[in-house]
Parts: sequence; C-alpha cells; structure tokens
Amino acid sequence: MTAEDAGAVEAGAVEAGWVEADDDRTAETLAWLRRKRRAHRRQQGRDLAVLLYTLVLAAVAYGSGVAVHFLRGLNEGADYGGFGEGLVRAVPALFTLLGGVLALVAARDALWRGPVVVPGPSVGWLLAQPVRRGAVLRPWFRLSAWLALAPGAAGGLVGAVALRVTGRAPIGEALAAALPGALCLPLLAVALGMAVERRARWARAVRRWSGPALLLLIALAGQTWAAGAGHRVRALEWVELWAGPWGWAAQPVVRACGGAAPGWPAAVALLVVATAAAVAHAHRDAAAVPTAQLRVRAATATTVASVAWSLELRAAKLALMEAGGGQSGRLVRLRPPRGRSGRRLAVVWRDALALLRAPGRLGRAALWAAAAAGAAGLGADLGGERRPVGLVVGLLCGYLAVGALAEPARVETDDLRRSAWSPYRLRTLMLQHGVVPLVLGVVLAVLAAVPFAVRGEPWALVLMPVCVPPFTVAALYGACRGPARTQLMFLGGGSPVGSPGPLIYLAWYAAGPLVSVVVLALVLDPAVVHPSAADAARAAWIAALLTTALTLVVRRSADRLLEH
Repeated sequence: MTAEDAGAVEAGAVEAGWVEADDDRTAETLAWLRRKRRAHRRQQGRDLAVLLYTLVLAAVAYGSGVAVHFLRGLNEGADYGGFGEGLVRAVPALFTLLGGVLALVAARDALWRGPVVVPGPSVGWLLAQPVRRGAVLRPWFRLSAWLALAPGAAGGLVGAVALRVTGRAPIGEALAAALPGALCLPLLAVALGMAVERRARWARAVRRWSGPALLLLIALAGQTWAAGAGHRVRALEWVELWAGPWGWAAQPVVRACGGAAPGWPAAVALLVVATAAAVAHAHRDAAAVPTAQLRVRAATATTVASVAWSLELRAAKLALMEAGGGQSGRLVRLRPPRGRSGRRLAVVWRDALALLRAPGRLGRAALWAAAAAGAAGLGADLGGERRPVGLVVGLLCGYLAVGALAEPARVETDDLRRSAWSPYRLRTLMLQHGVVPLVLGVVLAVLAAVPFAVRGEPWALVLMPVCVPPFTVAALYGACRGPARTQLMFLGGGSPVGSPGPLIYLAWYAAGPLVSVVVLALVLDPAVVHPSAADAARAAWIAALLTTALTLVVRRSADRLLEH
C-alpha cells in the first residue's frame, strides 16, 4: 500500500466517524481493575495496619527508655551546647554529604528498581491493552515521590530538634529552616532515579562512577568531621553552599544558627524551582519507560521480595547484582602456574585473576580495613565504656574487609556443579579459596596498623594481622553454610519478650562472624589498654586455636552441603 492509499483509507475512516481515540479503553480498563482489586486492597490495608501497629509497638517498647533518658537530661539541665558549635561548623559539609548519599542511593536503586516498578501481571497484561501508558505508570511515580517525603520529613524533624536541644535556634525557626531541604532533597533524589531508570546511558554512567562517588563521599565525611572539630576550609564551604541543591538547602539552616548566609532567600527559591522542574520532567519521563525494561524490573523486584521473605539473602544479592550490571569485568591476563605446582595453585590463580578483573572488591576491602582501624582507634582514644564498642565495630569491619575478598568461595557454592572441574573434594577446594583472602587480608591489616605503629603502638602490627585467619575461615563457613534453615525461626517456646526462634536463626546465620568477633574481642580488649609481648602471644595463640576450630567446621559444612 502506497502513502496515497494509506492517506485515503485514513480519510475515509475519519469521514465514517472513526478516530484513533475510539480504541482508547483506559477508563474502562482501570475501572474494571479497581473493582477486581477491591477485596485485595482491603486485605492489603489490613496487613499494612498490622505492620504499622507492630512497628509502633516496638518503637514504644524499646524506644521509650531512650526518650525518657533524653528528656530527663533536658530537665536536669544537661549541657548539649558543646555539640552545637561543632554542628553549626559542619552544616555545609554535612548537607553536601547528605545530598551525595541520597543521590548515590537513588541512582543505584534505579539500576534494578527505580521510582516506577509495575507488578508483573500489570506489565504482562495491562500495558498490552489499548490504554494510555501515562495513566498506568505515572501513579507509581507519584507514589514513590510521596513515600520519599516521609523519611525526609522525619529527618528534618530530627535536625530541628537537634538545633533546639543544642540551643542554636528555637524549634519553630529550626523547623522552618530545615523544611526546604527535608522536602526538596528527597524529591530531587526520586527525579534522579527516574532519569537513571529512563535512560540507559545514565545507568551506564552510574555503574562506572559509583566507585569514585563513594570515595568522594568518604572525603566529604572526613571534611564534616574536621569542620565539626574546628578545622574549616571557608572557600570550600562557600563553593558547597552554592554548588547545588545540597548547599541551597543548607543556607537557611546556617542562617537560623546565626551564621553568614546573606543570599539564603535566593538559595531557597533556586531549590524550590529546581525541584519543581526536576519533578515535572521526571513525571513526563515516567510514561516513557520501555515495556521490556519494566518486565525485567518487575521480575527482579519479585525475585528479591520472594527470596527476602524466605531469608535467602544471597539469592537476593545475586539478583540485584545481575539487574545492576554485575561486576565490571576487565580483560586482564595472568600467566597460569606451570610445573608440578601448577595443579596445586590452580585455585589460587583463578581467585587472583578474578580479583584483578573485578578490582572493586579489593577497593571495598581496603575501605572496610580503614574503617576497622578508625573504629578501633577511636574507641581506644575515648576509653571507658566506648573502648569495647569501638573494638567490636572495628572487628566487624575487619570481617567485612576479608569477606569482600572471599567472593570466589561464595560463587563456588552458589552452584555446586561449578566444582566439577576440580580434582579436589569440596572441603579442600573451599580451603584453597581462602588463600587469596588470607594473604591480602594480612597485607591490608599491616597497612592499617602502620599509623598506630608510627604513633608509638607497635603491637598493632601483630594484633591486627592475627585477626585475619579467623575472619577468613569464618567467611568460608558463610560460603558453605547452605540454604536458609527457616525452621529455626519456630524453635523454642514463648516468653514475655517473644519467641527466641528469630534469635536462634540469626545466631545460626551469623555464626561465623559472631563467634570470631566475640572471641577476638574478649582476647584483644585487655591488649588494647596496655599491650605487651605476652598479650600479643596470647592473642596469636587463641586466634590459631579459633582458626583450627573453624576450619574443622568448614570441612564438615562442605561435606554436609554435598549431602544435601
């Protein structure tokens, strides 16, 4: 059919009274769905009411003590004013940090979900009908925007209360100053997520620049701490106050605290206008998300929800990694080992090659190692009751650093058919997967201990590396732990504080890090106060015993994994 013939047919159809809008069945379809979903929505409302009641009851039961202690401190004239000075100094960097965190979280979330996630049945059936896409998709965007305002409003209220408690501003003025940022920054994050969900090139940019963005956020966290301690960089703060929405949101807070922000009305106007424009543009984009992409996101969201409810957290992580693009593999070659030792070093060679092709894992391990050293050092400097807390947090970060390097062991047990290539039994194969995390973990621990040694605490060069072998074996146990034993959730009888089943399940699930962290904390706590050669020797001896015991558990768990 030629163009002239098609035009003639269309003209004849119009003359006969038919137009394309006659095929629009949006109103009828949505009305039919509302009738069919009415009972389901009522059940959803009941479930939501029960969930909200449970959360409120838990908050009242476990948070009332903290609130009473806080209010009693206010009544007794507790001096929180000293914190106010540091808070005011840190406002520009703090708002920049919060804005960066919101942007990164929204962008990463948009890689697999985003503001518009339509249920699978709606994607498979509803969008295939003659309905307007905007009428189906835009309500989901509006729902995401409204939901984003809830944590934003809560954060603004917390900030206003902090300003009031520290004596920096009256509660009314503090609320008015925090309101623009509390409402606009979450909406801007939703708009950014919509842009990433809608545009593939933005998604590729997010995957590429997430690592540098994380390093920038760490630098901003350091600047926030330094500014709170009195080490401010005025020029940098001025740039942050005018560089973007984060700074525009900070200016009314700076002004409410008595700081210099002469252009704050213009900043608030810019923030409101930018938010309105971004949300309007994102609202238009919501109707243009491709159906194929919506199907993938609906399937991913369904998978994550199902495995999360069944407590298969590893499966949820794999689904998120696959939807988010997975690891960025790089074409790196590593000469394989030869000779008699080639067979024994094959697993080590594969793990090293996998790490070179995904260097982000090494970067995460380095960041966790730095966080471990910082938490332990801060707890030791504060002393008193804070020292054990800092030590435990540091040990947990150390376990996460070693665990980031043990990903090949987890990949090996995700599908046991992958181990068919190996001439070794699974128990031996799992232990060989611990060589690379052990070696690199010791290197990172030594590097993290160097600042302590320079400061006059040389025993850190011994105490930190001895934690790596137990953490390595604990990570291997987590890899061969097997499917979630949800039956543990229902063990034990009732008690005034609830059933112990969930605690039993958590103890099983986190047995590796739980045992290693608790034992090492009990051993290292005395050594942190007055380290000596005897303390270092005792720590090394107990770490060796713990590593041996956990190794036996790993071997048994690997055999049991094959049996099931």
